[in-house]
Amino acid sequence: MPNNARFAEIAALAGDPGRASMLTGLMDGRALTASELAQLAGITAQTASSHLMRMTEAGLLQVEKQGRHRYHRLASPAVAQMIESIMRLAAPAACGKSVRTGPRDAALRAGRTCYDHLAGHLGVSIADTLIDAGHIDLGIDAGEVTLSGIKLFESAGINVETITAKSSRILCRPCLDWSERRPHLAGAIGAALCSHCFDQGWIKRIEGTRAVSITPNGQRQLRATFGVNLA
Repeated sequence: MPNNARFAEIAALAGDPGRASMLTGLMDGRALTASELAQLAGITAQTASSHLMRMTEAGLLQVEKQGRHRYHRLASPAVAQMIESIMRLAAPAACGKSVRTGPRDAALRAGRTCYDHLAGHLGVSIADTLIDAGHIDLGIDAGEVTLSGIKLFESAGINVETITAKSSRILCRPCLDWSERRPHLAGAIGAALCSHCFDQGWIKRIEGTRAVSITPNGQRQLRATFGVNLA
């Protein structure tokens, strides 16, 4: 059973505008310093340090030390999933017949990272293609990589058996996309695919945002390897 006091503590921490800005700013999976997060939230360094300490103690963030620097990142995929869910709920209600969901920024809508996996039109297109080809099966709360999917990922250089052995995370699950309002691919296999796309130079980060752009080679390789047509 959930602890009500703990529930209230986490809800209160995420509900402060300054802390919310810092949490959403870490949704691209990077680790940032306290001063970078203070600038992002528009608050003083002293206030940011207090917020970061409280969120770390509550298990929302983890700290990595490198030399004199301390870097903060989201503590787990579960934290990122919570933030993404709140972002969907916090989206303005639609008025009239025109329904616009998710971010207004075109680059964020086209493709972005959702913590450590791909989202936006890019992420949903990949998930749709893999589902249509029978390589993955996504339900409401869970998913499965099929035998053909295992072979496909392995042919692309992503070893599903190794990922399963090394990670304690769920291998495959849906994540309802903030802008598309359809599922993209999450879980350990979604994270591995995202890392693979970065490593191969198929996608690259757009500085100052969690949006990603697809390189010309990435367009070709996603089509040739996974059958994803983003035209």
